[in-house]
Amino acid sequence: MKNQLIALLAGSISLALSATSLAGETGKTVTINDLKSGQSIGTIVVSNYDDDGVVFAPNLTGLTPGIHGFHIHQNGDCSAAMKDGEEVLGGAAGGHYDPENTNKHSVPWSEDGHEGDLPTLYVDIEGKADLPVFAPELELEDIEGRAIMIHANGDNYADSPKPLGGGGERVACGVIPKS
Repeated sequence: MKNQLIALLAGSISLALSATSLAGETGKTVTINDLKSGQSIGTIVVSNYDDDGVVFAPNLTGLTPGIHGFHIHQNGDCSAAMKDGEEVLGGAAGGHYDPENTNKHSVPWSEDGHEGDLPTLYVDIEGKADLPVFAPELELEDIEGRAIMIHANGDNYADSPKPLGGGGERVACGVIPKS
């Protein structure tokens, strides 16, 4: 399984790097803001890659080093919302984008879970995220107007032992512009 994930990641990065030259022509630039400060931490260019999926090309700084849960959320709103009597930063974005109502968190290359489940976002030791992420089950037109969310923790692509991959609190967010 580990070797399969490494091969998928390497292939995704290779595809994404070749696709970034297309981003200026067909992509959508999303400004990503830190949810605590409201300040921009950079951008992500979101582009279709032929008919094979969507590439997310980040240019972000100021994040905690390591792997972060990275998802498309249902609503195009990054503001705070109340849940169970507590304020949740980015809560107005709702849950993971799940148009098929699977109610299941899964791997990004499966049709058995949320369509908004993306590969994890890697942040280097200097707090920069600049490695593209490839999501084979998406099309840009389906996610326009929705939020891109970065979570504090990684993602195990399952609902166990913690729901939604264990990504934890929402730390940064941006909305993909509509055409």
